[in-house]
Amino acid sequence: MSVSSSSTGKGAAISGAAFSPLYKQIKALLVQSLHAGEWKPGESIPSELDLASRFQVSQGTVRKAIDELAAENLLIRRQGKGTFVATHHEAQVRYRFLRLTPDNPENTQRAQSTILECSRQKATQEMARMLEIRSGDALIYIKRLMNLGNRPSVIDEIWLPADVFKGLTSEILTHNKGPLYGLFETKFGVSMIRAEEKIRAIAASSQMADFLNVSEGFPLLQVDRVSYTYGDRPMEIRRGIYLTDQYHYRNSLN
Repeated sequence: MSVSSSSTGKGAAISGAAFSPLYKQIKALLVQSLHAGEWKPGESIPSELDLASRFQVSQGTVRKAIDELAAENLLIRRQGKGTFVATHHEAQVRYRFLRLTPDNPENTQRAQSTILECSRQKATQEMARMLEIRSGDALIYIKRLMNLGNRPSVIDEIWLPADVFKGLTSEILTHNKGPLYGLFETKFGVSMIRAEEKIRAIAASSQMADFLNVSEGFPLLQVDRVSYTYGDRPMEIRRGIYLTDQYHYRNSLN
């Protein structure tokens, strides 16, 4: 059995939908609507009953699809209020890609950023491959230092496709008081919904040591990330250098 969405026209069906469970088909249609911007970050989506009517399926099928999207942090359920599109301005979503957790839970402190550089670069062949663009295309390069509490703890280097993030400047970044992904979401319409990471242990270079106030050769964690928006489109390359003497890297495996 396959389903069609009124937002994509009568009779339109997900390619290969007959081979997936019905709730997976509904989930895919909901993601299509999120990708198309039918419901903006922070906005409520229609009720399960309304969605069941729209897709001509049971309310239980819709609920199962929404449950998976909520587990993936694409949607947020609020008791007695409904279901909302997740936003990186939301407290429970804001730092979900920052996996540093204090060894002592009582030491949890808000992250603060200092922009060190914002410039334009050309994509290397490897960067172009990762971002699915052409070698030599323009990138926006950002370097920032993050403090956890009053202690420098993370050095981030970030590369973004310049054609998507037109107008992003050091001034905008410096005046932004919220999460970086929240800025991308609000100003550029780009929601980062998943990421792939590689992690390795490294020794601090002299420059890293200066930024993080540690000795050269001090053990650090290097996290290389590619972040994706809807449609599985890569939108960011990020290299984070983490100081972990009072923190650990926490992840959940399903």
